[in-house]
Amino acid sequence: MIRRSIITFLIIIICFVLQTSLIGAINPSSANPNLMLIVTVTFALLRGDRTGIVTGFFCGLLTDVFFGSFIGFYALLYLVTGFYCARYHRKFYPENLVLPFTVITVADFFCGIACYLILFATRARYHILFYLTRIILPEAVFTLIAAFLLYPVILKVNTWLEDIEQRSARKFV
Repeated sequence: MIRRSIITFLIIIICFVLQTSLIGAINPSSANPNLMLIVTVTFALLRGDRTGIVTGFFCGLLTDVFFGSFIGFYALLYLVTGFYCARYHRKFYPENLVLPFTVITVADFFCGIACYLILFATRARYHILFYLTRIILPEAVFTLIAAFLLYPVILKVNTWLEDIEQRSARKFV
């Protein structure tokens, strides 16, 4: 349990650093892949609602602290995303790659719409088509591409951790 928490925390930190530094340097456009969302959705699918909620909260809080207009918006957004994506945990099989990539893309799209509605439409900026074509859809595509690279890594780490947990559980039986 402690090992899993530490490794999850390290994955969150590594993805945050990659998202904020390396990817911003590679792709200077306004739409970049959302690695924090990939981590949230992947852990929600792999481990269920509790892990999805906690991972989403910490990914969002990290985003809020460094980039948010106010603390709590992204934490709540990613927490809710982790909760709803965890509903597919029981239907999820690691061998099936269609479900995680579909859920990641749809979650990114809906998070983009939620950001638009709360952060822009409330300030009377109603250029939905501009925001949709320049931010939401390109970010969803970039997030999907990044998910093809990041999801298998997180899946392997999760499998490795489950193997260790099963071996240590057998020692006590």
